[in-house]
Amino acid sequence: MKLITRFIALIISVLLLNNPAEAQILQPVKWKTSVETAVPGEATLVMTAKIDKGWHLYSQNIADGGPIKTTFTFEPSANYELVGVVSEGKAIEYYDKNFEMDLKYFADQAIFKQKVKLKNSGSFKISGYVEFMVCDDEKCLPPDQVDFTFKIKGEGKTKEAVENTPIPTDTAIPANIPAVVDSPVVNENIVPDEYSSKQYLTEGGSPIVDLEPGCGELESEEHVSSIWGIFIGGIIGGLLALLTPCVFPMIPMTVSFFTKRSGSKKKGIINAIIYAISIIVIYVGLGFLVTVTLGSDALNEMASNSFFNLAFFVIFIIFAISFFGAFEIVLPSWLVNKADAASDRGGLIGIFFMAFTLSLVSFSCTGPIIGTLLVEAAHGRSYLGPLAGMTGFALALALPFALFAAFPSWLATLPKSGGWLNSVKVSLGFLELALALKFLSNVDLAYHWGFLKREIFIALWVVIFGLWGLYLLGKLKFSHDSDVHYISVPRLMFAMIVLSFTFYLLPGIWGAPLKLISGFPPPEFYKEWVEPKSSNCPHDLLCFKDYEEGMRYAKQQGKPVMLDYTGWSCVNCRKMEDNVWSDPKVLKRLAENYVIISLYVDDKTPLPANEQYVSSSGKKIRTTGNKWSDMQRTFYETNSQPYYVLLDNNGKILAQPRGYTPDIDTYVKFLDEGLCRYEKRK
Repeated sequence: MKLITRFIALIISVLLLNNPAEAQILQPVKWKTSVETAVPGEATLVMTAKIDKGWHLYSQNIADGGPIKTTFTFEPSANYELVGVVSEGKAIEYYDKNFEMDLKYFADQAIFKQKVKLKNSGSFKISGYVEFMVCDDEKCLPPDQVDFTFKIKGEGKTKEAVENTPIPTDTAIPANIPAVVDSPVVNENIVPDEYSSKQYLTEGGSPIVDLEPGCGELESEEHVSSIWGIFIGGIIGGLLALLTPCVFPMIPMTVSFFTKRSGSKKKGIINAIIYAISIIVIYVGLGFLVTVTLGSDALNEMASNSFFNLAFFVIFIIFAISFFGAFEIVLPSWLVNKADAASDRGGLIGIFFMAFTLSLVSFSCTGPIIGTLLVEAAHGRSYLGPLAGMTGFALALALPFALFAAFPSWLATLPKSGGWLNSVKVSLGFLELALALKFLSNVDLAYHWGFLKREIFIALWVVIFGLWGLYLLGKLKFSHDSDVHYISVPRLMFAMIVLSFTFYLLPGIWGAPLKLISGFPPPEFYKEWVEPKSSNCPHDLLCFKDYEEGMRYAKQQGKPVMLDYTGWSCVNCRKMEDNVWSDPKVLKRLAENYVIISLYVDDKTPLPANEQYVSSSGKKIRTTGNKWSDMQRTFYETNSQPYYVLLDNNGKILAQPRGYTPDIDTYVKFLDEGLCRYEKRK
């Protein structure tokens, strides 16, 4: 249980206490490197961290379950050999109540040293990077990485300070980067190898201006549908929270309390409305906090970052186990007691703290729902997603308190509390399990592990929803469940829905498209038992995973190009492929008129050492996904996926790029506009 508490504390510190991504970039730690040589054939690499006042850097020596510890990684080379491990100075030790463990950290300055044995008598460089996390008394910053380089001189004893590697001003991506996965064979003798991403970025990546008219230009898209989707999801989450044993019994108790305490019906209604508004303010305030502290860039990073996806998988498993009754996730008792004491003051402040007390007391039921909502909002990659989600949640949660206060006679229509409330809670546990698999699938896809392919994923969902249906029918029981003497009509209807959905999933194991859940399982080409006809592309389309190869092929074939900025963890990308690309009108155009280049921004395939570089933002580009993400950010000033760019085979833009476009007719017009403009340029 302590390990669970520590893990949740760590995730909350990173997700909720992070500084605003778009307001100010904090860099409280400055790194400096130097080399000490005292013994021939040996050297000591010194990494010095200058820490701003009030901040602290965590030690290397921290047990699992705590904050991110400082870790050094050195790039292997035949020129040297590491001797032992990185040593560090004396750290400050203390007991952290949040993590419930002893921690070590450094303040003001930290010095780390690594001894190396030199195998080359000449001059060379040793490169690597440090990963670390810093906090102050109020907040923690997300884990960060800083690259370093040591210059080893072949002659004489030196003690030379070497600053961090300067960030180059050239933002062009290196040319001639090989394909990441198998792509269709291209005859490179037809087109010179000079056509590269570097040429595209310097010549073709110009702003979208002067597009020739007369091709049925589409207006700029509005990104509001996803916000409404998150808002509606929040309302559904709030309604589910109402039906939990932590909240539902509070409705008649709270309404009766206001009716008796206020002295008159009118004043009771006013107080209940203030109470409801207070609930809205509390939860919307949480959504606002997440919105301003993270911002769109951080939300996108969370959506595509494998560490966060793996962390979300573990969190959702914990939520599910909690809903199943193994334990309760509760907030510290002192916080609940203080809020409860403040509620006795009376007046507006007292009512507000009554609402705050409800929020704290019901956290064991609402916490997992809120956590799920915020995570899904992050994966929606919308800056206002958390705010919209929490607004919907708060409205659904608060509205019944105001309505039943205004119409007390309605209380008689409410069903009595009982075992059915626990059944709702357990049902939410099954949902949490199903959602957890999505985040594990994201990591599996990004690293190409191949252990959770489409058939396995769907089979696990069949088991989860099948067990859920049996639970609703009373065939599966938990230790804290009430005896089910008979099946009520609503419970029977819901069991029929769940079991029908289970049978709907079954054909998906053998290849059925399952459009109802498109975006959740792995893509159709990521299969265990059925080999695709082409190279891992949706609907057996011809596509490339490498920019240079795709552009050379387009030049050979005399066709325009569709750049498909996508991601393995992108739900909307899968929805587009399953529901829009599959349409005969769209599929025909993609197959016959365009060369598709799918660039996965979260692909973890490492780039060769000589093709890694530092972007204009200072980020080290180490993987294929880093490269494509940097390309999209730098030249289209967006980091959302899916993102579609139509180009001629000289790298010039053919139409206004578009993101998620679920309307098939609009997407067809988009493709036709690009093709029309391509024909005019011939």
